Amino acid sequence: MLQIAATLIEKETAAKEAEKANYLAEHCPPLSLPHSMQELQDLCRKLHAKIETVDEERYDTEAKLQKTTKELEDLTQKLFDLRGKFKRPPLRRVRMSADAMLRALLGSKHKVCMDLRANLKQVKKEDTEKEKDLRDVGDWRKNIEEKSGMEGRKKMFETSES
Repeated sequence: MLQIAATLIEKETAAKEAEKANYLAEHCPPLSLPHSMQELQDLCRKLHAKIETVDEERYDTEAKLQKTTKELEDLTQKLFDLRGKFKRPPLRRVRMSADAMLRALLGSKHKVCMDLRANLKQVKKEDTEKEKDLRDVGDWRKNIEEKSGMEGRKKMFETSES
């Protein structure tokens, strides 16, 4: 199994090498160096001219890129400015019953009755003895005077036992 994998890897590397050689043969013709000095200088001039054209194109594309990024930043800044200047209207409290609100949300076709108060228990307030005592006491100074001394403590003791 390992031998088969090794042969496959060797075949893949050989195929990559052949593909690379074909690509270089197509796109990069072999360099023919002239023998005379004049021909070498002409070749150098041609190469420098090609380099200059490529540099000009690169500079132009960089300038276009910088211009578009600047425009994009300006537009995003304008967008944020416009968003920030928009005033939201102050919200007013709307008094609406639960039935009216459901009717507004669901439409007039749906008849939903939601009387929340009908489900509540009726509770009657019962007067407890403590509340009656508090109401009967009235002035707190009288209460203190009655409880002062031994007689007052005796009354407190008697009332707590019964």
